[in-house]
Amino acid sequence: MAVALARQLREGTKKSHTMAENTGFISCFLKGVVDKSSYRNLLADLYFVYSAMEDELEKLCEKSHPIISPIGFKELFRKEKLEQDLLFYFGTNWSELVRPSKPALAYEARIREIAISNPELLIGHHYSRYIGDLSGGQLLKNITKKAMNLQDDEGLSFYIFENIKDEKEFKTKYRNTLDSLPIDQKIADSIVEEANKSFKYNMDIFNELEGNLIAAIGKVLFRFFASKKRKGSTE
Repeated sequence: MAVALARQLREGTKKSHTMAENTGFISCFLKGVVDKSSYRNLLADLYFVYSAMEDELEKLCEKSHPIISPIGFKELFRKEKLEQDLLFYFGTNWSELVRPSKPALAYEARIREIAISNPELLIGHHYSRYIGDLSGGQLLKNITKKAMNLQDDEGLSFYIFENIKDEKEFKTKYRNTLDSLPIDQKIADSIVEEANKSFKYNMDIFNELEGNLIAAIGKVLFRFFASKKRKGSTE
């Protein structure tokens, strides 16, 4: 019997969602405080996470996995978009420069692990990442563009879903797909639990980046006050 997985995921991850939004890094981001170095490191971390997830999703879809195949929406995939952004921020040798942080490595390892042991749990990560990206994409795109004074959509490919013409319609299709998956309540509970773990992995990445952001802000403030002090001494 089908279960209302979409509603359970939405209700069951509300607290985690709020906690993620309240991390220092995301709070600063939403206020337009975006450090280029920290931001490009975020994209690098996400590249390794999405590469793992999309690699495993494609393997499972090729095998026609009964639970994973229905959600294998290629229009959501972000790996190629992230490659475009990493090229913009790091240059042509970006693949030699980017390295995952420890939290990103742990996140990637978790995705690889469950893809083998409990593939259905990938839905928790699929929901928390892709639907979050799609839902908040335009807002975050505009914040990033303004904060870093970007021209056109350069460096913003991650937020662009050109193959999804109607976001509302797609999310309705996505929810209906979740609710039609051949799972029972026990599996639904485990997927919701995994979705909350996904938020935790993301928060670990944000907290790592927060330290870099604070250091960057500190340097800017130091230079500012040092400059003010020098000017004051000459007056």
